[in-house]
Amino acid sequence: MPLDPVPAGQLAAVVTSLEMRARPRPAPMPASPLRLVRWTAPTNDAYRTLFRRVGSPWLWFSRLAMAEEELATILADPAVELFAVADPRGIEVGMLELDFRRPGECEIAFLGLVPDLAGQGHGRWLMANALAMGWRAGVERMWVHTCTLDHPGALAFYRRSGFTPYALAVETFADPRIAGLLPRDAAPHVPLIAPDPA
Repeated sequence: MPLDPVPAGQLAAVVTSLEMRARPRPAPMPASPLRLVRWTAPTNDAYRTLFRRVGSPWLWFSRLAMAEEELATILADPAVELFAVADPRGIEVGMLELDFRRPGECEIAFLGLVPDLAGQGHGRWLMANALAMGWRAGVERMWVHTCTLDHPGALAFYRRSGFTPYALAVETFADPRIAGLLPRDAAPHVPLIAPDPA
């Protein structure tokens, strides 16, 4: 089967969408020294600072490329609930964003921790909080998506958390490192192939 080339300056990823259609059984909340701090309409700059800190290793860029007014509208929407994850010193080390804008649904729009916290069980704690807050009255479906640029364990983590894959898609987009949205040394595991200068 022939391969479709990805032009220089572009990236391609396979996106997996997953859903959960029933509230999981009650379970003890995993222990963690971290805590969630609710953000009510943060500034775009504050939000993007944390978004970069958490997402740069995985080339999160969607909110960095978004127009100022569009991002501000999302952050101020009462149906979008934003949380910073704080360590015992109060340093922001992760984020959780729950989107209730579709009736009857909760999307886990963003869930992540800084790379230094990987593999310590904090992700289970963060997901347990996401599920506890997402499954509220009127919610019949929670969903999330991940892609092949994300942490290599992300898809398995979501499946262990009770989500079932329901769709695959291929996304091609301009490399955010070339566009200047992220540092050129972000995500060194993903090759950066710049186009030839004109």
